[in-house]
Amino acid sequence: MAKKEKTINLIDTFAEFKETKNIDRTTMVSVLEESFRSVISKLFGTDENYDVIVNPDKGDFEIWRNRTVVADEELRDENFQISLSEARKIEADYEIGESVTDEVHFEQFGRRAILNLRQTLAAKILELERDTLYNKYIDKVGTIVTGEVYQVWKREVLLLDDEGNELILPKSEQIPSDYYRKGDTVRAIVDRVENKNNNPKIILSRTSNEFLRALLEQEVPEINDGLITIQRIARIPGERAKIAVESYDDHVDPVGACVGVQGSRIRGVVRELRNESIDVVSYTSKMKLFIQRVLHPAVVQSVTINEEERRADVSLKREDVATAIGKNGINIKLASMLTGLTIDVYRDLAEENDVDLNEFNDVIDQWIINRLKEVGLNTAKAVLNAPRELLTKADQADLEESTVDEILQILSAEFEDDEAEMPEVPTVETEPNNQSSNEEMEIESDEVDIEIETDEAMPKQ
Repeated sequence: MAKKEKTINLIDTFAEFKETKNIDRTTMVSVLEESFRSVISKLFGTDENYDVIVNPDKGDFEIWRNRTVVADEELRDENFQISLSEARKIEADYEIGESVTDEVHFEQFGRRAILNLRQTLAAKILELERDTLYNKYIDKVGTIVTGEVYQVWKREVLLLDDEGNELILPKSEQIPSDYYRKGDTVRAIVDRVENKNNNPKIILSRTSNEFLRALLEQEVPEINDGLITIQRIARIPGERAKIAVESYDDHVDPVGACVGVQGSRIRGVVRELRNESIDVVSYTSKMKLFIQRVLHPAVVQSVTINEEERRADVSLKREDVATAIGKNGINIKLASMLTGLTIDVYRDLAEENDVDLNEFNDVIDQWIINRLKEVGLNTAKAVLNAPRELLTKADQADLEESTVDEILQILSAEFEDDEAEMPEVPTVETEPNNQSSNEEMEIESDEVDIEIETDEAMPKQ
């Protein structure tokens, strides 16, 4: 009875350990059997002739040893053989060559064997727990998890998930305005899982672009359903972010779907990111048009792209330069990050004499104006100064030659009319022999020319 009680207590200890480590019963039985076999192998050199039976329903276990009956004088290995006389003590009709199976009580192995079993089991459980934790979170990389703040350190915050697993949120992965106390609930994305020396370390992030992506997937059903795709993301955590979205359904407005009615969808994301301002733009593979959308509300006059240097020169009106650059240069920095180009902004010196293409919608079809804007031509002078192939090539504006001639004629006429309306400059009549007067006029004229040249050569800002 005492032996049976000791066995049950041993199983109860393992069950308690199972509850602590959150390991399912089936896995525990398997680990327990392996632990028994490991100890038996250490005691007898092998476990191949032993059967270990663990009964999770009754909470006990049995160990059975299989041996072959041999003559008393031929007994060599008591682990694999049993003498005929010993076998007939178990059952009187045993004969030489038959197999005998007898139960072995683990307590008979001694206290040292039991302690060895506990240590072996603890090591296997710890290894199993670490493998389970690693496999669980390696599949969650890129997804949002929730944890409770357990301890706040200078360089990182220790969180616990609902199963008591430790999660690390480094200071470098926190939004600058994040502040936590013990017991606070934190949402973050699983950035990576490190597994050094079989010791998993789950690293979280709130500054990753993927955190913003995952938040939008939760708030916008169209993204989760695949109708809208987030093509690009650029973030300065805690300050501002820009995202480029594209819709695969012509009836779904990607920007409107992400923002929601009166900003209802984007508001929750902004709140989670500590009031980080988020700009949503419609993505296009046409880089000039994409740059225009990214710099909105600044109105782009012209865009010149250098593919080799991965740079883009953008011309803007005087009042739009500050808007395009943004406070502390954040807007132009995000635009460069989103487009993958280094964007340089310049003031358009000819802006006062130029005319927006929309002013010609009464004489030029709107679809033609839209086609010209798609290739970065927003004003009349931009069209007049553009290479003709930009207007006619299939992968650019793709306009017919006759249409291009008609557009150029209309736009040119606009500036010819402006020149015709300019008042005439009065001429000064001089005497033929008044040489000094003529020289003075030539000097004044030269001075005027110099001033004009200086204005035209002003450096772009």
